[in-house]
Amino acid sequence: MRTGIWLVGARGSVATTSIVGALALRAGLTRPTGCVTELPAVGGPALPTFSDLVFGGHDVVATPLAKRAETLAAAGVLPARLVAALPEELAAVDRDLRPAPTDGSQADRAAAIVRDLTEFRDRHGLVRVVVVNVSATEAAPEPHPAHADPAALSAALTGPDEVLPPSSLYAYAAVTAGCPYVDFTPSTGLRLPALSALAEQHRVPYAGHDGKTGETLLKSVLAPMFAMRNLHVRSWSGTNLLGGGDGATLADPAANAAKVRSKQRVLGETLGYLPQGDTRIDYVEELGDFKTAWDLITFAGFLGTGMRLEFTWHGCDSALAAPLVLDLARLTAAAHAAGRSGPLTELAFFFKDPLGEGTHSLADQWTRLCEFAHRLHTGGTDDPRG
Repeated sequence: MRTGIWLVGARGSVATTSIVGALALRAGLTRPTGCVTELPAVGGPALPTFSDLVFGGHDVVATPLAKRAETLAAAGVLPARLVAALPEELAAVDRDLRPAPTDGSQADRAAAIVRDLTEFRDRHGLVRVVVVNVSATEAAPEPHPAHADPAALSAALTGPDEVLPPSSLYAYAAVTAGCPYVDFTPSTGLRLPALSALAEQHRVPYAGHDGKTGETLLKSVLAPMFAMRNLHVRSWSGTNLLGGGDGATLADPAANAAKVRSKQRVLGETLGYLPQGDTRIDYVEELGDFKTAWDLITFAGFLGTGMRLEFTWHGCDSALAAPLVLDLARLTAAAHAAGRSGPLTELAFFFKDPLGEGTHSLADQWTRLCEFAHRLHTGGTDDPRG
């Protein structure tokens, strides 16, 4: 069941960590810590193994993958011993990485992406290729009339205008090539009516958005606790300090706003109201690929007694994200093999801003994920629509 994982942003920190991790797992050099699909409740025969995975991808930079891995090792993100043990394997993946298409209309670029995906699939004899977006966060696009209709969208892409943001252009190309699509970022991706309809036409599944790796992961645990104990949250404020490429991208106000909206959704939908306070994200170059979040929560208990909770989260973004990227690719591939198409709402467990109208409670999302995995492994009906 050889399965391709095509990474958009393939030379970035998250992608490089995902690739090194998968290669190390294949070689038996490390343990699958952080990989949800290796837990008994989720893993099973429907998932491609780590040995089945073949990596390719696009990026706008040409830094050799081994050099990116060495840089991450020097920063304490990757164990240097793993990078030193995998030079041939990293070189082999490097040969399957392509420059992101930049010439011509958006239709021309989409066609170039489709060609790269198709050649990758054929060259390695893959049963399917899952496209995973791990590139930089982009600003929300301006609405366009063509966003509502697949035929109008295809026609509009041939013109001189930039009709789709990059994440959505990759989603368009992935769907056209018959590839499942996962958006690990808060970017638009497939969240346009025309693209959702196109995915249904091509019978491919998709998942997203914005991988849940730090502060929001804790919110999805703590917010249901307050709701279930009928404690009124008066305020919830958070400050995130982030370095690396993602932090630099989020220094742009438009990209920052898109990320903050994704992070805040869990509170309003879990509590049923939005408490006072907000979340801010600041770029601190010195932190590199690490991040720190401080949250202050004030709440009222019986008779209005005021109380507070504070937490601090220190984490390595790429090390937290990479196993989830592998999990999502494996689960989405299995869903495609089982005949699923459209949004994979059962994968909400992995996302800050998940598709669909389901719960944001991590415990409830876990239950749905386990049920979904069980249906995949036992051959049961795995489409919630029947």
